[in-house]
Amino acid sequence: MLGIFLGLALIMILAYRGWSIIWMAPICAGIVAIFGGLDLLETYTGPYMEGFVNFAKTWFPVFMLGAIFGKLMEFTGMARSVAIGITKLIGPKQAILGVVIASAVLTYGGVSVFVAIFAIYPLALSLFREANLPRRLIPATFGLGAFTFTMTALPGAPQIQNLIPMEYFNTTAAAAPIMGLSAAVFMFGLGFSYLKWREKKLVQAGETYTPPKDEVKVENDGKDPHVLVSLLPLAVVVFTLNILQWDIIISLITGIVLILLFNLKKAKGFIPAMNSGAVGSVTAIINTCAAVGFGTVVQAVPAFERLANSLLSMQGNPLISLSVSTNVIAGATGSASGGLGITLDALGARYYELAHAIGMSPEAFHRIASIASGGLDALPHNGALLTLLAVTSMTHKECYKDIAVIAIAIPILSLIPAIVLASIGIY
Repeated sequence: MLGIFLGLALIMILAYRGWSIIWMAPICAGIVAIFGGLDLLETYTGPYMEGFVNFAKTWFPVFMLGAIFGKLMEFTGMARSVAIGITKLIGPKQAILGVVIASAVLTYGGVSVFVAIFAIYPLALSLFREANLPRRLIPATFGLGAFTFTMTALPGAPQIQNLIPMEYFNTTAAAAPIMGLSAAVFMFGLGFSYLKWREKKLVQAGETYTPPKDEVKVENDGKDPHVLVSLLPLAVVVFTLNILQWDIIISLITGIVLILLFNLKKAKGFIPAMNSGAVGSVTAIINTCAAVGFGTVVQAVPAFERLANSLLSMQGNPLISLSVSTNVIAGATGSASGGLGITLDALGARYYELAHAIGMSPEAFHRIASIASGGLDALPHNGALLTLLAVTSMTHKECYKDIAVIAIAIPILSLIPAIVLASIGIY
């Protein structure tokens, strides 16, 4: 078990210091393997590369198409048009609120967090440029809209973190609506207040918007597409994915084709923009694959099962033990869905029986498990976080403290009102 803690501590510290996880993750996974009694070479060529390759196999088309979609939105001026429209609607000083709302709408609409990153980033860039706000707040701002209340707390959310508990507790996606809404309001209210406080502090310190090194030159002929036209590609992706139930790959291709058709006058710049998006997607997915490989090795060592069992045997309020177990395992694997799945595979049936034994609705266990999965999962080696930093050209040093407050501290604290409500029979 010492190897798990050493490997986890090392990968977090080195990731925070800016070391590339591409080569650092295999080394940290090796530490876990050695202490866990596994053969080093077999672990690397087996569990590590299986986790690495399986993630790439599943997600590479989405990463590539999502990145191309985002770059084309940026290059054609469509992202700027939407940003200006949002600015006019909510005010030029509300860039943070605009990004939170946009990312929340996409993720609550069922768009994968990975896809939302690529879709929202050009919009966020335009909004922050218009408001002249420091870019280092973009990751935490996106995190509030996508990594918190829409992912785990809001009743009916189609994100996998809200769907996994259904089969274990015989519930629906709208389980424990009052508990979920209370946690969601807590996360949004406290998170937004924190971001506005940080915005004030940074602006007072003289920080302003600075363009990223890889910023695509926006084609500006004085006539940006109309805001309604610019919203169409985004709307079509969400509509075809959630209403028509198309595969995400087809949905993204449809969105890309619409962008191209609406901007034929700017066709000369299409290839450079698409090249830039495709190249950027490779770094993003390789970073994420490396983190997933590390998590796979952690799960493979015998000590991981003992760790899980020790967490599951905690005494006291079962909702608290479920919260702690899910958080710790999600943190160890760097994955909300992974940690949730492992926890419920081991304990789901036991908690379901316990719910009936103590007269508490299984819906309460569903909601607590879902919310808890979105806490420690956002440690520095989290795959979605690494993708977000790669896409936004930011480092852990520049913005992780804000991300930790938004995506770790506040979601964990939001469990308190939810557990209190469950304890008095309000679900």
